[in-house]
Amino acid sequence: MITIDGSFGEGGGQILRSALALALITGKPFRMVNIRAKRKKGGLLRQHLTALQAAMEIGQAQVEGGRIGSPQITFEPGPVVSGEYRFAVGTAGSATLVLQTVLPALMIASGETKLVIEGGTHNPYAPPFDFLQKAFLPCIAKMGPQISCMLDRAGFYPAGGGRISVAVRPCSNLKGLHLLERGDMKGRQCLAMVSKLDPNIGHREIKTVREKMDFQREHCGVVEVSDSAGPGNILVLETAFTHITEVFTGFGEAGKPAEQVAEEAIQDLRQYLAGPAPVGRYLADQLLLPLAMAGQGSFRTLPPTQHTLTNIEVVKRFLDIPISCQKIDTNVWEITVGR
Repeated sequence: MITIDGSFGEGGGQILRSALALALITGKPFRMVNIRAKRKKGGLLRQHLTALQAAMEIGQAQVEGGRIGSPQITFEPGPVVSGEYRFAVGTAGSATLVLQTVLPALMIASGETKLVIEGGTHNPYAPPFDFLQKAFLPCIAKMGPQISCMLDRAGFYPAGGGRISVAVRPCSNLKGLHLLERGDMKGRQCLAMVSKLDPNIGHREIKTVREKMDFQREHCGVVEVSDSAGPGNILVLETAFTHITEVFTGFGEAGKPAEQVAEEAIQDLRQYLAGPAPVGRYLADQLLLPLAMAGQGSFRTLPPTQHTLTNIEVVKRFLDIPISCQKIDTNVWEITVGR
């Protein structure tokens, strides 16, 4: 049985989610100790337990240690079963991270699957729904699987209460993906979502973006969310190129001026545009596992995060596949999966 020390590398929940996904794909059992050891509150939190339970249900797995606060688990997967599933985090814990755990196995399952996941959809500590829909899933579509993802209800931190609906049409033979250049700029969009707050917050964010970046008025808008469980605000900057679309966000919080929210998103976008790498830091982390499943792929990205480097090591524990990460230019790294 594979044993993984959850304190290595970035030492957070990503190690557990990646291990669960890889176990479902390969059928290999694993034991993990020191779960989230580098976090202030270690062990399983509610969203990690929901991800574990989702993987257990989809993979008919046997689990030991599946409880809140547990610092270790044993996970022995069975065959993955496609079908219809519903999972609820029960807090503002990320619904998108639960999806991230089970989606890889469902991408190559024997039949189509429909999922409803309730929880946080716009959480500053996880990929927001907009990133999933606009940046990540279009890359997956190029590899074969067809995945539709709908935002039924937004769930902001800390209230949560959001819901996403996902339909997965699998592909038994994933195609490799190579993202070495962006191509031409195709367009930009700026969206400010505001829930149970003064909509002028969103207008101030957009004003700041338009003053400092080249976003046309007709490509900017404020969405007032009426059905969310609590207050919240996110600014989404989307940049579309021939070969890639990237998404950068700023999250509002109590006491943070709208202009600062905009500045945070602008800073990330400027850092991305300063070099030629097509894949941003967060997308790089998400693409590793699908490329490893396909057996080949490559992309150029910004200097890899600790999350990405840790994820590479987790993948290697389950799959016998070479993964290289090399600096090829100033602030440009190339990650290659396979030979």
